[in-house]
Amino acid sequence: MASTGIFLVTYGLIFSQRVHRTIAALAGAIAMIAVGVGLGFYDWETAVRAVDFGTIGLLLGMMIVVGILQKTGFFQYMAIVAAQWTRGNPWLLLFSLAGFTALVSTVLDNVTTIVMVAPVTVSLAEVVGISAVPFLIAEAVCSNVGGVATLVGDPPNILIGSAAGLSFNDFLTHLGPVVLVTLVFSFGLLWLLFRRELSAPPERVESLMAIDARRALLDPKTMRRMLAVVGLTVVLYLIHDLLHLPPGLVALIGASLGLLWVRPQVDEILSKIHWDVLLFFIGLFIVVGGLEAAGVLAWVSTHLGFLAHSGMLLAALAILWVGALMSAVVDNIPFTIAMLPVIKGLGAQGVATGPLWWALALGVGFGGNATPVGATANVVVISLSERTDRPITIRHWMRSGTWLALLGCGVGSLAIWLGVEFGWFS
Repeated sequence: MASTGIFLVTYGLIFSQRVHRTIAALAGAIAMIAVGVGLGFYDWETAVRAVDFGTIGLLLGMMIVVGILQKTGFFQYMAIVAAQWTRGNPWLLLFSLAGFTALVSTVLDNVTTIVMVAPVTVSLAEVVGISAVPFLIAEAVCSNVGGVATLVGDPPNILIGSAAGLSFNDFLTHLGPVVLVTLVFSFGLLWLLFRRELSAPPERVESLMAIDARRALLDPKTMRRMLAVVGLTVVLYLIHDLLHLPPGLVALIGASLGLLWVRPQVDEILSKIHWDVLLFFIGLFIVVGGLEAAGVLAWVSTHLGFLAHSGMLLAALAILWVGALMSAVVDNIPFTIAMLPVIKGLGAQGVATGPLWWALALGVGFGGNATPVGATANVVVISLSERTDRPITIRHWMRSGTWLALLGCGVGSLAIWLGVEFGWFS
């Protein structure tokens, strides 16, 4: 079918990385609409309805909030304070920075968190006189794991929450405990993996303690205002079901409050918004919408339904591990968008899709740790490490990230089994 051909070509271009993913997605969207109009299975109005503007609004709102807060130096300040609290102890430093990154990633996009924390980590490692490699890998892994815990922590969760009608509290209560257990075991595995590299004592503790953390705060007044806005936004996320406010609207409310209170330069804030990401999402929504309009996804759902009817646990575990495998090789966003209407189609057949949604979130969230290109955060820390004396190699990553991804997926599989067995993930 024509729609299937356009879908495969579009995703092939995205995965090949020969063409920027946004260009590939937009070209595929235009091709899908043009061919759909010509063959009579898709039109402009249907394509517009295929775009999930709840997801787009949530991403846009959080990008604005993060863009304003990022300029204040708050995250750099917190990283320095955490390092000084450890007095240069390599193990305490690793666990505090990785834990801080995981915590922040539950509220803010994990890539944004890494972009702000990782450069400070490199500087701190140089000051103390230790290798930055274990810290950067730990931060990337923990940012990916921490982002799974909440609705806004990772783009796939935003997509899943919007498609499945899951709230911020749903993610926090169902996946929060799984993420917490995974982090605890991940810290233990990190200790085993890097015990030799972090066994040497720091060389220059005095230099670390001499750093004035307050100098990292470039705009304390704006920082205080934006922290208040972030706090209010999180509270609204927690009670948005009671107020009948969709998550996308909550994010835009927070962005509007921040803009009105701080009144930053509009062009500066616009430059902080990742327009390429938003257009990438819109293009993929339209491409997958064409498949749905052509009946392809209904056919896939019907066949996958046999697996679900034969055993929900088997279907959920299959989605988790396939999602993890795909996320280890390619970007997890295209795979997630392609799976949304498939799982929704199973729901239309009467299948209880709860475990499938949670399995998808766990698989695409944890699987990205397996390879250097499995998550954008991984690519960022590798790029930063290339500016140091000891860059992170593919071999370095595979010796640690792969095991951490397998650990996460193992914990996730156990959680899915318990959730299905006791009805928690129903």
